[in-house]
Amino acid sequence: MSGLPATTGAGPEVSVDLLIIGAGPTGLYGAYYAGFRGMSVAVADALPEVGGQITALYPEKLIYDVAGFPAVRGQDLVDRLAEQAGQSNPVHLLGHGVTDLDDAGEHIIATTDVGTRITAGAVLVCGGIGNFVPRELPVGSDYLGRGLRYFVPRLDELTGQDVVVVGGGDSALDWALSLEPIASSVTVVHRRTRFRAHERTVEQVHASSVRVLTPYEVEKISGDGSVSEVVVAGSDGDRISLPAQSVVAALGFIADLGPIERWGLELRRRRILVDRTMRTSRERVFAAGDIADHDGKVSLISIGFGEAALAVNHIASLLDSARSLTPGHSSDV
Repeated sequence: MSGLPATTGAGPEVSVDLLIIGAGPTGLYGAYYAGFRGMSVAVADALPEVGGQITALYPEKLIYDVAGFPAVRGQDLVDRLAEQAGQSNPVHLLGHGVTDLDDAGEHIIATTDVGTRITAGAVLVCGGIGNFVPRELPVGSDYLGRGLRYFVPRLDELTGQDVVVVGGGDSALDWALSLEPIASSVTVVHRRTRFRAHERTVEQVHASSVRVLTPYEVEKISGDGSVSEVVVAGSDGDRISLPAQSVVAALGFIADLGPIERWGLELRRRRILVDRTMRTSRERVFAAGDIADHDGKVSLISIGFGEAALAVNHIASLLDSARSLTPGHSSDV
């Protein structure tokens, strides 16, 4: 992760001008822009990596509708945004799901699911489609971080390894194809005969050196300290032992609003309703990106960037009336 450490080093109490909830593209750009406007900022996300849906679902796919990039690989865009956000020296709270937002006069006090308290002058919710957690593999959960993973932000980490990819959707097969040139071996395990992925992607996998096992399920993951073997069982009772140093469980993600529904915000279509300044129905709480809704809303990454900048400019003026709502041009700095 360019410029973004996974831990805060700040202890259980954090105090900043602005708390951004969500470390996807909109949240990362908001973090940069808050620093540009002279604010201290913290970024909290329930996932252990930045990038939101991009990192979780399509880090290797090309994105064509981001200004300035004729085409950009998902993870490359996240890396650039993380590097840009790093200029603002934000406090990073990755693996911290915000559970509560409490009013405290001229501040909001946020509490995370690991007990960290963040005191902020304002909050900007950039939570994408809400809480975004991976569907867990039924076996081998104790190997998480020791060979078992739910997404692959850095393909080169698996260079030379025997990799087992579990799942039948686009993410599973995209990762299998991306890993094929650099891994020692790649095996796709899917519990059904048919795949959910795009037909062309399925054809590419079958035409590659990737081993495909269907209908099979992972029965056991084992290894001394880290993963070294995966046993899969077929629907006919057949069992195969696979050497593996990494297991990528691409079983999809569960998205829901989670604690957001308890924050007293006005919602519409399972999104947070905002006005033209990106303010929500709660004082000092703003929202931007896919989680925000307003008349004429269009959900695009590029629009999320604009909404984040709009929100941050109004937050800057809210926190300090001496700050102009008009930021000027970055080239003038």
